[in-house]
Amino acid sequence: MKIGYKLIAEAYSPTEMVRQCVRAEEAGFDFVEISDHYHPWVSEQQHSGFAWSMLAAMAAKTERIELATGVTCPFIRYHPAIIAQAAATTQLLSDGRFTLGVGSGERLSEHVVGRGWPSVSVRHQMFRESLEIIRLLWQGGYQSYEGKHLTLEDAQVFDLPETLPKIIVASGGPQASTLAAELGDGLFTTEPRADLIQAFTDAGGDGPRYAEVPMAYGATEDEAAEQARALFRFGLTGWKVQSELPNPVNFDAATAMITADHMREGFACGPDTDKKLQVSQQFVDAGYDHLALINAGTDVDGFFDHFTKELAEPLRALRPSS
Repeated sequence: MKIGYKLIAEAYSPTEMVRQCVRAEEAGFDFVEISDHYHPWVSEQQHSGFAWSMLAAMAAKTERIELATGVTCPFIRYHPAIIAQAAATTQLLSDGRFTLGVGSGERLSEHVVGRGWPSVSVRHQMFRESLEIIRLLWQGGYQSYEGKHLTLEDAQVFDLPETLPKIIVASGGPQASTLAAELGDGLFTTEPRADLIQAFTDAGGDGPRYAEVPMAYGATEDEAAEQARALFRFGLTGWKVQSELPNPVNFDAATAMITADHMREGFACGPDTDKKLQVSQQFVDAGYDHLALINAGTDVDGFFDHFTKELAEPLRALRPSS
């Protein structure tokens, strides 16, 4: 079991993200994963720095902690050739501590380049082609690719690490889980769903299984729930909403009726350790072995201290219930 920390790049400045990564290493976390968005989700967040610059700074300022994207969409806003290069460079700068988390993206960040937002089926096709291009470029040498949606022409990534980054594929359904088994090295989800792991293993997948665990640390449950509502209420909308809305103002409208009580239902809010363990147990029971803790509360350093003193040991001791 590895325990990670979610760096919420939409809620904090780039310099604060780097500081939190350093603190996560000091607190004893095994890894951090950072979102890669162009826009924040809701109007209260007000940030969205460039993930790859932050990762480079994190690599320079830490020694042990593993780094990951959680997650990058390798097409539309980017071309997969750029992601292949960026991931290889980050692996070199971090001395082999980088994991490339990838997903099929959201309109929120991808529409900004004016290329539209394809249907789900087309996005899945583009996602597959992107992973094929990345794998091709990581073989070394000049490579070309002619897909239905994406093209690569005489491209080479010149700086390749001896050990390539693992590719962890985000999944919300069996199709993506199968893709994770075919072209990825592991699975990434945001729900405690055993069926996603089952589809992954049925297709031959046997790598690490990442999941984000919703928490909100604060002095009281009420305070933490309200902070979670302000910063993370978009998370309750579900993937069909999260992938389709274009801007924070749209998410503000879509989440206007979400209350602090709604946040309590999904997040372990407040200072109580047992609540956090109960929520985490759901993911352990489902079969996940890399838990990235989300802290949707604003007392960041308080959460790091809480993790070190009270949460880390019992969390690492969790085992499947059955």
